[in-house]
Amino acid sequence: MPEPSPDEGAIVARARAGDRDAFAWLVDAYQEGVRRVTRAVLHDADEADDAAQDAFLSVLVKLEQYDPRRPFRPWLMRIAANVAIDRKRRRQVRQVQPLAAEAESYEPSPLVQAERSALRERLEAALRHLPERYRIALVLYDVEGYSHPEIADILGIPVGTVRSAVFHARRTLRPLLEEWREDR
Repeated sequence: MPEPSPDEGAIVARARAGDRDAFAWLVDAYQEGVRRVTRAVLHDADEADDAAQDAFLSVLVKLEQYDPRRPFRPWLMRIAANVAIDRKRRRQVRQVQPLAAEAESYEPSPLVQAERSALRERLEAALRHLPERYRIALVLYDVEGYSHPEIADILGIPVGTVRSAVFHARRTLRPLLEEWREDR
């Protein structure tokens, strides 16, 4: 993810005023983080990418509601998490079977691809053992680098609850991932 620009507030203001280039900068700057959050909720890369697009569309529509006195990134991540959670709820109602993942041609070798795939599957399986609130808090903290207070703001929960969620998520994942290390 590109580092936030020192004049991010000005970029957001330009996007709010309808500047497409400014909004494109925001998408470029934050798309990977948004995708990581949506994948933490949905466990399906294609559906998570769709949710990330939906999140940015929602942000575009809601830019007038954004409070420029507050940081933009946490506001965006909260929208992304909510979009993914809503999509997950709708998916559970529909009970649609996902399509089989296609092989990615840009991987350097079949061995590397197999190892990455095994690690990804193990991580996804381990993350599925976590309650959703633990998963989201863990991804925001360990992957996205947010502080506990920022995550509390994003998720609308107390800071102590965030600390507890990250702690319990790590404690739950540790033995599950240790098995994988021992298998290697």
